[in-house]
Amino acid sequence: MNQPLQPLHDDLASLAAVWDGALPAFRPAATADESAAGAEAGAQADFEAMSVAGLMSTTDALGQLVRHANAFLARAAGEVARRSPVQAGRDGLAKQQGFANPTRLVASATGGSIMEASRLVSVGTATATRQSLTGQVLPPAHPHVGAALTAGLISVEAASAITTMLARVARRADPVDAEAMEELLAQKAAEIPLDLLFRLIREAEARLDQDGVAPREEELRSDRRVHIVQRRNGMTRMIADMDPETAAPVKAAIEAVVTHTLRARRDAEHRQDRRRAGNTGQSGEGAVCADDDAPLFEDTRTIPQLQADALTMIASHVLGCDQVPAAPSTTLVVRTNLETLMEGVGFGQIDGIDQPVSAGTIRRLAANAGIIPMVMGTGSIPLDQGRAARLFSPAQRIALGERDGGCACCGLDVAYAQAHHIAWWKRDTGPTNLSNGVMLCPPCHVRMHNDGWVIRVDKHGRVWFTPPPHVDPDQKPRLGGKARYGLPDLDATG
Repeated sequence: MNQPLQPLHDDLASLAAVWDGALPAFRPAATADESAAGAEAGAQADFEAMSVAGLMSTTDALGQLVRHANAFLARAAGEVARRSPVQAGRDGLAKQQGFANPTRLVASATGGSIMEASRLVSVGTATATRQSLTGQVLPPAHPHVGAALTAGLISVEAASAITTMLARVARRADPVDAEAMEELLAQKAAEIPLDLLFRLIREAEARLDQDGVAPREEELRSDRRVHIVQRRNGMTRMIADMDPETAAPVKAAIEAVVTHTLRARRDAEHRQDRRRAGNTGQSGEGAVCADDDAPLFEDTRTIPQLQADALTMIASHVLGCDQVPAAPSTTLVVRTNLETLMEGVGFGQIDGIDQPVSAGTIRRLAANAGIIPMVMGTGSIPLDQGRAARLFSPAQRIALGERDGGCACCGLDVAYAQAHHIAWWKRDTGPTNLSNGVMLCPPCHVRMHNDGWVIRVDKHGRVWFTPPPHVDPDQKPRLGGKARYGLPDLDATG
């Protein structure tokens, strides 16, 4: 057996075992029509017969097989590129095979897009061993990403995102810091979803190349635009591309209106539920109909529709206001350190915007907008309220957002998360303190309450989630919050 292909053989054997184990012990024999339909119908029938646990295990096994196969594909694409150098001209492999370049050859072989093929070529090249002018074999440019890719821990897309960023900052970043960041990002890529990885990569780029934050920001700013097109069907289409500083107040204002609407909708539903529960079994003149507390109409607008209406409301307000320049700016939360703010060197982040912003942008926002600084219990701001107040204060929510980095459970942006009591206010008489608070998005909040998860914050401020027995019989605590979804300091990782 060819040893390099051993991972694929192991994946296939594992998939076959998981597949068989996912199916019921006794299945009806296939009909003549099903037998004639072939393997495709047989696979579909097997999937339909699988238990929930079996289907999940099969999906995981298929995913592992795909990651290993794509890792081999990237290696092959890198070798095709190595044998097709520009200086070789017509003697290069790609041109010998009738293709303009190695990317088009790979795209033809895979049946994928040029973009997908380009990603395979770049990852294969970045993770392959190199050769010096004297013929000496050199390690790959990005060995940590290559190792994670070969092990089937990360996808080609994740590997491409990491290596592309590292290539951008290679000339300006400290090589030791860059390698440490590569190892850290490769580890994170195996643990978190791809969209959250992209957020970490943007922050990592800002850390490795702080002098490059402002130029990249200016490049984004110069490319800002809004296209307004009148369509033939009577609709007006608006397409906007905005840099972080431009987008932040627009996004915050629209989300404030939408959040208010969604909260009002939820509160109305809760009032109706309580009224219906209270009227159960009542009848006659003294009974109050649950519909008496219902809104005049049912608000069935989707989130995109709510956002469109919010933009209209904001614009209508501006048109009717004769003192717009004097109006208070939209309140934003900007997170940075005091050194960056005072010395103008470094970067920070705006809640709800993934792209890091320069110290100059932070200073401009501080001068022109209602900035809420991140305060961790300093000065006279009361961050712990005990039982004196049920709702977390704005200062507490900001501090919790800094500690958890967003939804501590799923990593969703802090702009969409809310502060909740770990020990419930009413049931457990839990205090409104930071040690009893956690940031959760609405879906995760419902899941925590309904499924019986246990949340704990340790002395280092790390949030742990212990699953109920039906999710994990061993009830092994799972790390969440910024410790899982954020980037630690490079000094702390060594």
